[in-house]
Amino acid sequence: MQIINKLFRFKNVYIFFISYVLFINIFFSTPLNANSFKISDLEISTPFDLNFNKKKVIDKGFQQAFIELISMITTSGDKKKIENTSLTTIKRLIDSFTMNSESFINNEYHVKFDVNFNKKNTLTFLEKLNIFPSIPQRKDLLLIPVIVDLDSEEIFLFDKNIFYEKWNINNKRFYLINYLLPNEDLDDVNLLSQNSESIEDYNFEEIIKKYDLNDFIIIIIYKNLNNLRILSKIHLNNSFKVNNKKFENIDISKEENFDFILNDLKTTYENHWKNINQINTSIKLSLTILVKAKNYKRIKDLEKNLNELDLVSSFEISKFNSQNIFFKIVYNSSPDKLINDLKKKNIIIENKNQVWEVK
Repeated sequence: MQIINKLFRFKNVYIFFISYVLFINIFFSTPLNANSFKISDLEISTPFDLNFNKKKVIDKGFQQAFIELISMITTSGDKKKIENTSLTTIKRLIDSFTMNSESFINNEYHVKFDVNFNKKNTLTFLEKLNIFPSIPQRKDLLLIPVIVDLDSEEIFLFDKNIFYEKWNINNKRFYLINYLLPNEDLDDVNLLSQNSESIEDYNFEEIIKKYDLNDFIIIIIYKNLNNLRILSKIHLNNSFKVNNKKFENIDISKEENFDFILNDLKTTYENHWKNINQINTSIKLSLTILVKAKNYKRIKDLEKNLNELDLVSSFEISKFNSQNIFFKIVYNSSPDKLINDLKKKNIIIENKNQVWEVK
């Protein structure tokens, strides 16, 4: 009887072990790596004639998708270093692509591309060139442009303010910052008039508080004939920066001149936002986090969120037993940053006896 009981207990352990291994194989059948960098709905057009070649269209799509990607994740200075990257190298960074919405209009072929760049390979490519990319994170902010005409000694917030009127015209696809301009309000105009003599020191608080936005840029454009001095007060992610620019002998009533200044300002703000979100790929912090083996939902949530975090370079299951599953994570920042990022996704990490554990 004792032998039968032992065999029965052994059978139960064996069934548990086989079931557990099957669970691990099925539950973690998806790749344990970060998501791709995805460029969506990129439209390509080319003449549809005797020289039409679909392979060339695809190559053109790859090259334009790469330019758009690096425009989103690198500063303008670093972009110039790699914008002539060879097609062969670009293809090595691509995981997959799709073509859709194909059409023929007026002897032109039109198609939209979705291109997925392998994030790990892309970051490695940039790291070898000593380029630290940024998390391509969108940002909404309030923009208040004010023109101070030094000749007429007038201040313009809405009327006769070309920056207010045309700021959001011709925005580029790769811009990460979405600008909200203030609604036309006579009270705001009166406020600026009252503070005209100290406009540079005015904090604009009474205008800013009307909008449910934590981030803002105040632009004060001093205009003297065809000379401009532009002071930008940039408040992003609880950081504050002041930027000064001068443009001499430039007539902003001419479209090409105004577009040049507008592009220069937007590039400055985009670069600042990218610097705030820079990924330091030279940091390779290795952490091990354990999750209780029976907490299937928590395991699934952790895997999903690690996949979505841009600063997670890679992760894998390093070991497991009947009690715990151990995730090994390579992270491009500090442990506190990882803990805070996971906390925002409702995953709480505690340090118990120098062991990181999902609560």
